[in-house]
Amino acid sequence: MSENLNPLLSVSPIDGRYRAQTQELSDYFSEYALIKYRLFVEVEYFIALCELPLPQLKDFGKKNFGKLRNIYINFSQKDAEKIKKTEAITNHDVKAVEYFLKERFDTLKLSKHKEFIHFGLTSQDINNTAVPMLFKDSVNLVYLPVIDKIINDLRRMSQDWSEISMLARTHGQPASPTRLGKEFLVFVERMEMQRKLLLIVPFSAKFGGATGNFNAHHVAYPVINWTKFANQFVKNKLGLHRSKYTTQIEHYDNLAAQFDAMKRINTILIDLSRDIWMYVSMNYFKQRIKKGEVGSSAMPHKVNPIDFENAEGNLGMANALFEHLSAKLPVSRLQRDLTDSTVLRNIGVPFAHSLISFKSILKGFGKLIVNQEAINNDLDDNWAVVAEAIQTILRREGYPKPYETLKKLTRTNTKLGKKEIAFFVDSLKMNKKVKAEINRITPFNYTGV
Repeated sequence: MSENLNPLLSVSPIDGRYRAQTQELSDYFSEYALIKYRLFVEVEYFIALCELPLPQLKDFGKKNFGKLRNIYINFSQKDAEKIKKTEAITNHDVKAVEYFLKERFDTLKLSKHKEFIHFGLTSQDINNTAVPMLFKDSVNLVYLPVIDKIINDLRRMSQDWSEISMLARTHGQPASPTRLGKEFLVFVERMEMQRKLLLIVPFSAKFGGATGNFNAHHVAYPVINWTKFANQFVKNKLGLHRSKYTTQIEHYDNLAAQFDAMKRINTILIDLSRDIWMYVSMNYFKQRIKKGEVGSSAMPHKVNPIDFENAEGNLGMANALFEHLSAKLPVSRLQRDLTDSTVLRNIGVPFAHSLISFKSILKGFGKLIVNQEAINNDLDDNWAVVAEAIQTILRREGYPKPYETLKKLTRTNTKLGKKEIAFFVDSLKMNKKVKAEINRITPFNYTGV
C-alpha cells in the first residue's frame, strides 16, 4: 500500500523516525489492513453460506466465488478511502464495509443475494476474526523470522566464542570464571523456550452472533447446526480456533497470554541488551566504527552502544503497552462494552516498538568485536577466584576448615596473583600430587563444563 504520510509530521516515532523499520507492519496493523481483513471475513462467510447451502443461496453460482474473492484480493487504498467516507456517515466501521460489499454486488449484478452479506452477524464477529487473523499473520510473517534471526545470531556467537574464558561477575563482583560463548547460550535457551510457549497459545476468535448464541441464525434456520458450521468456518477458512462460549466479544484470554509471552521475550532481550552494554563498558567488546558516524557531539573519541540502548528503551515501551493490553482486554462489563475496541486498535504499537528493538539488537550484534586482551587481563588480575576450586579440593581431601583457610587468604587488601597462590599452595600440608593438581588450576581453565 502506498503511503503519503510525511515522517517529519508524524506524532509517533513509529511512523516517523522509525518508519523504515516498521513500515512492513502497515500490511497488518494499519486501518487499511484492518478493513481488508474484515472484507476477507465477510466474503468468505458469504461463500460458506453458499456452500452450506442456505436454500436462498442455492442458485448462487460457484463461478461467482472468484469474482467475490477478487474484491479483497484487489482491494486498494482508493477502496479503503471510499469505505472511510461511508463510515463518516454511518459512524460504524463494520457497517461501512457491509455497504461497500453490497455496492460491489450491485456492480457484479448479484443484487438478488446481497442481503445475505453479514447475515445474522454482529460487528464483533468480523472484528474478532479479522484482528486475530492479522495478528497471526504478523506473528508468522514478521515477528518469528526476526526472533529466529536473533536466536541464530546468538547461537553463532556462542559457537564462535565457545573457547574464550571470561571472568564472571555475581553481585558485580569477580566470581568463578565462565566462557563467553556459554553466557550467550543462556539467552539462546531462554529465547527458544519462550518462543515455544508463545506458539502453544492458539489464535482465538469469536463468531456467534450478537451475544454469542447464534440467536439470529437459529431463529431464521433452526434446523441448521450453527455451532458446527461456525467451528468449521473459523478453523478451515480463517485458520483460527473458535471460542465456543462467549459474550458479544472474544474473551481475549489467549490474546492476553500471547501478549504476556511477547513481554517475557522482550524482558529477556532487555536483560541481554544490558549485559552487552556492561561488557562494552568493561571493554570486553569493541564496536566496529562506521565512517561518518558520531558517537558524541562533544567527545570525539566515543563510540556508544546506542543500538542496545535503543533496544532497551523500545522494549520497555512495548512491555508497558503489552502489560496494559493483557490486563485490560479480558475485562468487559456484562455482555460487552466498547473499551476493547479502542484498545484493540493499538496492538500494532507494542509490536512496532518490539520490532524496532529487534532490529537494533541485530544491528548491534554486527558491530561487536571481542577484545580478548581486556578479557584476559581481567582474568589475570583476579586469581582470587580460584579459591573456590582450591577449597573444594581441600574438602575432598579432608583438610581441616578449608573454606575458612581460603577466606583468610583471599579477604585481604593485598592483591593475589599467580605467585601468591602458588606460595600458599606450597605452604599446605598436603601430598605433592594434590598440590600439583591445585597448581594446574588457573582463572583461564577453571571454567567448568
